[in-house]
Amino acid sequence: MSKIPALLTIVGLTLALTACGSSGTPEATSSAPAADAAFSECTAPGAVSDGVAVTGDFGAVPAFKFAEPLTPAATQRTVAIKGTGTTEAGAGSLVGVSLSVYNGTTGATVQETTYPTSGTSETITVGETFLKGLVRAVNCSVEGDRIVTVSTADDAFGADGNTQLGIAAGDSVVFVTDVISITNLADRADGVDQPVVPGLPTVELADNGAPTITIPDTDPPTDLQIATTKLGDGAVVADGDTVSVEYTGVIWGTGKTFDSSWTTVGPTTFVTSQVVPGFGAALVGQTVGSQVIAVLPPSEGYGEAGNTQAGISGTDTLVFVVDLVGTAATPAA
Repeated sequence: MSKIPALLTIVGLTLALTACGSSGTPEATSSAPAADAAFSECTAPGAVSDGVAVTGDFGAVPAFKFAEPLTPAATQRTVAIKGTGTTEAGAGSLVGVSLSVYNGTTGATVQETTYPTSGTSETITVGETFLKGLVRAVNCSVEGDRIVTVSTADDAFGADGNTQLGIAAGDSVVFVTDVISITNLADRADGVDQPVVPGLPTVELADNGAPTITIPDTDPPTDLQIATTKLGDGAVVADGDTVSVEYTGVIWGTGKTFDSSWTTVGPTTFVTSQVVPGFGAALVGQTVGSQVIAVLPPSEGYGEAGNTQAGISGTDTLVFVVDLVGTAATPAA
């Protein structure tokens, strides 16, 4: 697993990397969210993806050739090198890859990963649909696959494009993805229940594991509070690790849910050092399988500026309930 590269950070592949903020106010529910075709179905090959010539060894920067512009009516996915792995990626899988990206309209190189001699250079969770073309690329893959995906603009950068990356509105995108590892994660914390800490919010879980958080009728604490509500026996999270979690965030003063990963299928993946300080601190030292509740005063969250998009003011105290389902060291870029 690895640090999310500049490309994916700019796009906002994970809500957590953009400081866990969203404008929606999802509510906990006992019913599963609707399946998304990006990971509920395997993406089929087609004449466009078959027509992208990719050469070179698995795990090395590929050489590519195609006649631009590529204008697929739907995203297409061709396996250029067939792997020998036996575990297939599906909803909730954490897929470690090496990745190169090209503009399918102009033929320009957007990003070519510095391929490591071991391990992976990027991590993609099947279920995070902010960049559906990448999810389509790795869904249904096995270890050792090299996959050529020609993504429509709708499954990539959309009608706005991304000028910083040299992608204009409506440009198609080509992903060449080498699948290094596949980890199928638990869908929730499965640790042992721990005693409730007096004065902290309480948590009630729906059938699918999504939490409902009840705030006590008191003033919030003025410093960071962290408590383990379920204790897992998995790997310990180190500072700077890449973690996979399910989480819900609410505002202490109103009880309003401002963000939740439970409205998508599959966990959210991020680096502990790339989120608001209190959220990262709540996870470092915890074990996989644990559920953690964290109360963040403004200084540990969004500070005096708040987050207007998420409806968070500069004086709001935040509460997160986090199920920790995976962790691994983040290789150097």
